[in-house]
Amino acid sequence: MNRLRFALPLLLLPATDLLADTFERDNALKLPDVVISANRQVQARSDSSATNTVFTRDDIDRLQPTSVSDLLSRVPGVQVAQSGGRGSATNVYIRGTSTAQSLVLVDGQRISSSTTGTSNLQYLNIEQIERIEVLRGSRSAIYGSDAIGGVIQIFTRRNTASGVQPRMHVGFGSHQTWERSLGLSGGDQQTRFNLGASLDDTAGINRTYTSYPSDGDHDAYRNQAISFSLSHAFTDDVDAGINVLDNRGKSEFDNPFGRYDSATYQSFQQKPYTDFTVSNVSSFIDAHINDIWKSRVELGHSENREKSLDKLSDERSMFNTYRNSLNWQNDLTLNDQNSLILGADWYEDQVNSSTAFAEDSRWNRAAFIQHRFQARYFSTELGLRRDQNQQFGAHNSWSGALTLPINPDNDLLLSYSEGFRAPTFNDLYYPDEYGFKNSNPDLKPETSKSYEVQWRSQLSDTLRLEASLYRTDIRDAIVFGSAGPQNVSSARINGFEATLRQELFGWQGSLGLAMIDPRDRDSGRTLVRRARRTVSLDLDRQFDRLGVGASWQAVSSSYDDPQNQHPLAGYGLLGLRASWAVNHEVALNVKVDNLLDKRYSRALYQYQGQQYGYREEGRALMFGVTWTPEL
Repeated sequence: MNRLRFALPLLLLPATDLLADTFERDNALKLPDVVISANRQVQARSDSSATNTVFTRDDIDRLQPTSVSDLLSRVPGVQVAQSGGRGSATNVYIRGTSTAQSLVLVDGQRISSSTTGTSNLQYLNIEQIERIEVLRGSRSAIYGSDAIGGVIQIFTRRNTASGVQPRMHVGFGSHQTWERSLGLSGGDQQTRFNLGASLDDTAGINRTYTSYPSDGDHDAYRNQAISFSLSHAFTDDVDAGINVLDNRGKSEFDNPFGRYDSATYQSFQQKPYTDFTVSNVSSFIDAHINDIWKSRVELGHSENREKSLDKLSDERSMFNTYRNSLNWQNDLTLNDQNSLILGADWYEDQVNSSTAFAEDSRWNRAAFIQHRFQARYFSTELGLRRDQNQQFGAHNSWSGALTLPINPDNDLLLSYSEGFRAPTFNDLYYPDEYGFKNSNPDLKPETSKSYEVQWRSQLSDTLRLEASLYRTDIRDAIVFGSAGPQNVSSARINGFEATLRQELFGWQGSLGLAMIDPRDRDSGRTLVRRARRTVSLDLDRQFDRLGVGASWQAVSSSYDDPQNQHPLAGYGLLGLRASWAVNHEVALNVKVDNLLDKRYSRALYQYQGQQYGYREEGRALMFGVTWTPEL
């Protein structure tokens, strides 16, 4: 049943079929039952050993998320902590690992900052995104450093249809929020393109308490984004293309300490803000060499630039990081049962900062191999990657998986994977200040070992269950102390995840549950900002031209400090949404986030010895209209 049912979308790709491979990846981006990121190739989700969640553009339009992090918070095992409102600093934790221990890709290219190790997801405009894939569990045997907790891959907008199609969207809502976007896509059997631009701005909310005169203003946010994709099929076996994404703008934030005027003995508003740019350019060429050999070469460049300053002085800080990369992958289908992936990676990081780092560049090169064997009663995966880093030398990452089809409707999967995270430029080279040690060039990579058991069951034609039980052990975790960063900490994370998808009386439901026990093994305390229990529920139904939906999310309490002295209260959020297709060209949409106007915080800050929560938006309404004229 069911393997055929999940593989069937692969046979229905438009324009050309998978056998010809023309535009294979672009076509697959529209399909919910395939995954690309697990092994860097198109495969049915049911054939992947990685626990995965996929959001297509249709899902994004239906769910109407405000941001990328809003979408990710729906994934079991993924938690989001931010410092209040749109554009604020955002951390994403996959299966209890830290933000820097998860890899974020845009069109196959790393976008994390080389100084902090984190990716500024809060700056990515959701309107320019075609698809998001979330892999939970280590994938270092495929991707190398940072993929301890998992991988988030974001694909920019694509075109898969012939002809020319313009689109326009305008939205307005609470806190003087405006969303505007324009797009144009087109092509034929040989050439396709997509061009998009968007502008979002909001007056925002006051992220900290107004009782502090140093910074009582609202914190505005402005984002300008463009995306461009172009691909061309030179023959039935060779195609090439380029993808571009550029997000830039300004995000205000609060500084409770303000600036002190020694003449008046008072603090005054500093009104600090960050000018940001997150951009990515990737190009590729795909070649179907023969019946058993496919090859892909990718060349990429990404930038992560931030300049923080205030409106009343010339004081500023600048951290710009740049990355050039080259990837080569070869997929070999040896016979009906055996396939092989052979690949090589290279990338170089560079830092340009107002802070003088001891080193401002480094390179990493790697080779990887993965073998897959598929028989009637079981299948296996075995992978190995070797990274050679300019700073810390060589590191090997192994992975293995065994899939046992119990019957046509039920699969049992057992897997083991190793992961690692290379120290950042801040960890290794940040200059010492005021007699304090800020870096350590002798740091080793953080390492991990993960064990997982998965159960996948098609309970009926309309009911599917996926459940995972896992353990992740992390060693040599980098902790900042009085002697600077040191490899002194270890952690153990035990977890359970389950996803239930059901169609009942015309309603499409998706229920996600996650329970984790994320502990520092040295102290026994819970890791910072990791809630032990999360639940998410999405319900949607289509009534002819009217679509309605509801979302509910519950997050248990957590701690904001390693000593577990400062708790963050749990919270529950309810949202409603609706869309109306006026005709084939015009659609209206409306949503209400935080319908019950709950007051909650996802992170704390300290002021005058007291802990306070960053404010999140209360009840917020958003109206929009989308026009896709037929030409």
